[in-house]
Formats: sequence, C-alpha cells, structure tokens
Amino acid sequence: MSEEISAEIAVKCSGITKVFGSVVANDGIDLEVKYGEILALLGENGSGKTTLMNMLSGIYHPDKGNIYIAGKPEAINSPMDSIELGIGMIHQHFKLVDVFTATENIVLGLEGKLNLADASKKVREICEKYGFDIDPNQKIYDMSVSQKQTVEIVKVLYRGADILILDEPTAVLTPQETDKLFQIMRNMKADGKSLIIITHKLHEVLEVSDRVAVLRKGEYIGDVMTKDADQQSLTDMMVGRSVTLNIDRPDPINVTPRVVVDGLTVYDELGVKRLSDVSFTINAGEVLGIAGIAGSGQRELLESIAGLYPISSGTVTYYGPDEEKGRNLVGLDPMDIRKKGIAMSFVPEDRLGMGLVGSMGMTGNMMLRSWRKGKSPFVNRRDPEALAKRIWDELDVVTPSTSFPVRRMSGGNVQKVLVGREIAQSPSVLMTAYAVRGLDINTSYTIYNLLTEQKMKGVAVVYVGEDLDVLLELCDRI
Repeated sequence: MSEEISAEIAVKCSGITKVFGSVVANDGIDLEVKYGEILALLGENGSGKTTLMNMLSGIYHPDKGNIYIAGKPEAINSPMDSIELGIGMIHQHFKLVDVFTATENIVLGLEGKLNLADASKKVREICEKYGFDIDPNQKIYDMSVSQKQTVEIVKVLYRGADILILDEPTAVLTPQETDKLFQIMRNMKADGKSLIIITHKLHEVLEVSDRVAVLRKGEYIGDVMTKDADQQSLTDMMVGRSVTLNIDRPDPINVTPRVVVDGLTVYDELGVKRLSDVSFTINAGEVLGIAGIAGSGQRELLESIAGLYPISSGTVTYYGPDEEKGRNLVGLDPMDIRKKGIAMSFVPEDRLGMGLVGSMGMTGNMMLRSWRKGKSPFVNRRDPEALAKRIWDELDVVTPSTSFPVRRMSGGNVQKVLVGREIAQSPSVLMTAYAVRGLDINTSYTIYNLLTEQKMKGVAVVYVGEDLDVLLELCDRI
C-alpha cells in the first residue's frame, strides 16, 4: 500500500537503494524536499549524492524503494519521464552544442513544429522573470562558463521544471558569478520552485540553503536546518568523526629556481591574446600559487609550460637539480620534454577531456603514463595495476574495481585518480589546475597535504586555485 504524502512535498524518496556490482551507492535512502525550499545535499566523494539525483532525473532506476513527486508515486524510467514530471537536472559537465545559439540549444530535442522567434521570445521572458543575463541569439562558443550554465538552467525551466537539481553549480564560477547565481536561486525559490544543490563548498551551503541533508557511504545520515549549522558541524556529519580543518605549511627548504618563465606571450586559435609578457620563477621546494578569476589565462599558462600550447614569444627555461645552464622548453611537446629527462606532471582543469580516458579503468589510465617504457610488443600491465591499487587504497577511491570506466565514477573520485597518478610519477615539477575542484572537504585537505609533501621532497609545485583562503594558507608565494 502506498503511503500518504502531502502535496506540499515536491520530492520524497523512500527506501531508495542502488547497487553497482559490489558497491552499494545508495542504501535505503529516505529524503524529502518541499516546494519553495533550497536543500543542500552534502557528502564526501562517492557518498551517493549524484547517483541519487540521477535516479530522480531518469538516468538510473532504483533497485528498491519508491519516489513520490507532488504526493504521487511515480516510476521514472527515462530522462523524458523526469522532464514530464517537472524535474530538471543541471549537470557538472554541460551538454550543449557549441555551434548552436542559446535558443537552439534550449529547444533541441523538443517535439513538434518549432518557431525559433517564438522560442527566443519565451527565453527572454524566462530570463527577465528570474534575472538571467543571456542573449538568446548568442552562439555557445562565444559564451563564458557562467553564461553556458545559464543556458542549461533556462533549458530546464523552458521545459516546465518545478524541481531543479544543480550538481556542483559553482565549481567554475567566480565569487561574483556565484553571488548572481544564488540571487537567481532565491528568485526561483520565491516562485515556489524546489531546488536541490549538490556542492562541497560549505560556506556556500550556509549562505544559500534552507536545509542541509547529509549522505555518508551511501546512507542517509540526517538533515539539519542551515541556521543551526556551521562548517565544523557539517564536516563532522559528513565524515562521521571530528576533522581538523587546518593546512600545515612548513617553511620551504633548499629553494632553487626550477622553471624560469620570461616574457611569455600566447595567442589562441582565434588570434586573441591570452597571455601578455608574463614573467615569473617556479622554485623547487615551494608551492607557487596562481590566483585570478576563471578565464584569466591560467589554463594557457600551464599548458604553455607543459608544451601543450603554442608560444608566440618569450622563453620557458628548465633548470635541473644540478644544472647551472638551463634548457629552453619552447617548441617542445610533452613527449620531447620527457625524452630530455625532464619529469613534469600536469593535472589539467578538464579531467576527462585532457587528463584521463573516460572509457578506460584506473589501470588503463595508469598505463597512459608508462606504455612507451615497454621493451616488447606487449604492454606491461603489472606496474600500472599495482599503481592503480595503491591510489585506490591511499586516496580511498570509490569504485567497484580498477577496470571500472572512470567516466562512471563520481567527479571527485575521477579527480583523485588523476592527481594520484601525476604525483606517483615522482615529478620534478608538478602543476595543478583546480586540483580540488569537485572534492569534498576531507579529500581536499588530503590533496593539500600531498602537495605539501611534494614540496618538502624538493618538487616545484604550482597550484592554480579559485579559493583565496586556501591559496593564502597553502602557498609560499602567490
């Protein structure tokens, strides 16, 4: 017999269980969200947050349990079912066609005869109602990250969503863009919409949500009114024990120049100048922080040093531990740099596009770093498998096996695999772009400590981050 559910409750999950192989992603979860409420869903990486939301959005189907929407039991077997029930999920990785306009992306996949002029008018009306700032006729490739995210949100509102799920919506936004998004979320809440936000940034949870629900290792731990919570209490709920939120920063020792960048200027493929006459030194034995709002040239800077981006003018000179005369890296690709005996590791911003192959497991992705070392036609699988197992254990990666495709892992676990692999190369230079993006607070501190360990081993560490408080705590120079 189905239980009586108040129609004020937008979503109720009752006893939801989902299993992947030997991993219980969700274990009997009970959760409810009201209309006109912002609920923050918290938990460590792999605690089952995205899996639970993917069942609401029709990507997965629960093995056990019931989902009620507006008081009625519903079977959500596909994303189309979810949309028809007024549920819209805005994913961490945008699903947009770059060469289409905002309006074309918003109506893409809708049935029936489409009139783009009418659609464009409706898009403008939605934007005015909630405070969005996009041009319906602008191409996606001309948009900033926050504008692309806006298109994704307007897309689900256009389809009539009353329940919105936002997965890590602020991961790529500047503080100003985040404030703007939060105001829009408050406008949607005032209009009676239900919002579920998945985020690891606890100060944002405290700022924007009405209530916080916590998952731990696939189980529902409980909820708390946001006004009664603080960062420490939420962290302790997530982890299950008291956690110290401090970054240890020992003084650098034996600081020597490792990479000297002088007068670096680069242009992108459209001829836009991305870096203009940039000069600085990366020292061995210290963490150099690079600050700046997203899109200020951080990606181009790291890729230029790593040999992945063409340099118009300037020099990048590498000094080995016992080398007085430096070696110029301009014009070399990553393979050339490695052939010269320079151990450089790079954790890119785009983890599944540039860092890892999504269809391969942990072992396969470890082999990407070692396959050229093989002395026969057969690839050595033993060392990569051992390394994958070590990272699995030491960084507590949640995955059924080392052969499980990384694209099916949670975003935070993908990041652990990537950072673990690069640190395991014993590099002399370790460059990281947003190394803790999408990581829960406990794992973030594990990564900060790993970077500090590398620094104390004499590695030159570059840390590009968006959190100024962390940059000030972790880095020796910024």
